[in-house]
Amino acid sequence: MSPRGGQPETPMLTFALATVVTSLAADPTPIRALLITGENNHNWPYTSSVHKDTLEDCGRFVVDVTTEPSKALADAAGLAKYQVFVLDYNGKDWGTQAQQNFANAVKGGTGVVVIHASNNAFRGWKEYEQIVALCWENGVTGHGKFHEFDVKYVDKSHPITSGLGDMKAHPDELYHKLVNPQKTEFKTIATAHSSKESGGTGADEPMGITLSFGKGRVFHTPLGHVWPGSTDQKVSVTDPQFKVFLARGAEWAATGNVTLATTFTDARAHNTLSDQEKKDGWVLLFDGTSSTGWRGFKEPGFPAKGWSVEGGTLRHEKGAGGGDIITTGQYDNFELSLEWKVEAGGNSGIMYHVGAAEDYPWRTGPECQVLDNLKHADGKNPLTSAGSMYALYAPKVDVARPAMEWNRVRIVCKGTTIEHWMNGWKVVETDTASEEFKKRIAGSKFKDMPKFATLSKGHISLQDHGDDVWYRNIKIRPIK
Repeated sequence: MSPRGGQPETPMLTFALATVVTSLAADPTPIRALLITGENNHNWPYTSSVHKDTLEDCGRFVVDVTTEPSKALADAAGLAKYQVFVLDYNGKDWGTQAQQNFANAVKGGTGVVVIHASNNAFRGWKEYEQIVALCWENGVTGHGKFHEFDVKYVDKSHPITSGLGDMKAHPDELYHKLVNPQKTEFKTIATAHSSKESGGTGADEPMGITLSFGKGRVFHTPLGHVWPGSTDQKVSVTDPQFKVFLARGAEWAATGNVTLATTFTDARAHNTLSDQEKKDGWVLLFDGTSSTGWRGFKEPGFPAKGWSVEGGTLRHEKGAGGGDIITTGQYDNFELSLEWKVEAGGNSGIMYHVGAAEDYPWRTGPECQVLDNLKHADGKNPLTSAGSMYALYAPKVDVARPAMEWNRVRIVCKGTTIEHWMNGWKVVETDTASEEFKKRIAGSKFKDMPKFATLSKGHISLQDHGDDVWYRNIKIRPIK
């Protein structure tokens, strides 16, 4: 099973995350979606957070996530607000009432999106098998190795695929010999060749189908495989070709039409504050156009080299020097929110409660690691992987994204309690006053740094580790 140690923001939540494509002029009304997850033999914390981002960042959807579908789906009245259910689930039954409410909602017109191993679930539940149509059957269905393959849109007249170019070299697992136990009628809109060289059947297999269940529309794609502990497979769901297919499929399932464009972009406004954020006390630490509020560590001004403002990001250029930078202000109890991406094999870090008396920021400030886990050696050790409290606490959940993908991070410091959140999940929590924390320090590289993690107030620092790294949407608010 996938990692279960972390916790999401809430069992049901709505928050905006990362990147897809849109044209809102045709229909600006947001689609209410419920993403159903919480159990899977795949890395569902990672995939569900990416799927949420894919839908919300196109500007077309407002997404709630439930990790407790047996409770969420038991509320029939609460389900009425949703236009589409997005399934990223392969686990135990939801219970009779929840399952009946789900089926009734779909019969009544709520759309459904079925992703990858969701077609493994609920064998023997007739209505679910009718909704999914193509199901995994042990001893019959299978797949070859994870590899790159093309996906051909075989029905270019369908609203989902109209205007789309075929997927090229999509990295994924390719299901073969899915079965149709209820003999459901469906339309195939996408296929991929399951090559014998990859361990497949030598036949073309369906990679996208559509059908109706009562008044509800269903879009089903077997794509989107990410196995627990597999860093190299994470690209399957961040491939922009997959994201466009998923978002357009979800829009069609919800409305019967597609207004989303055929190219990939992030529709969000960056480096800004909403009216609600302003009311909540958030302040921008980076405005997207200048280095105001930042200076070099132990320097009066912003570095003349290495760091720059580029395309709405605060960027460090590979090998260009410049050193670590810090905020001009200091903060004690706060919530810091930002996004980062790093080059393949890249390394950086976010340090906090940094003092100016020591030679380096890391001699006083704990670090939230910024890293490409796949191609940097530190990614092989959970204690130094992305999102960790560097060399002290490993992330409880594996939700870090591949190189050149944006990761969303929150760091919460309140008294002696510190939390790291990544892509919607709490991945680190500790109390610096605890005996357990002191033992970890004593067994680490920080044991001979008497000021490390002792300051209750300090600067925020972004690390120059010699690699390409980008930061944006950097904001902070005081907490009590």
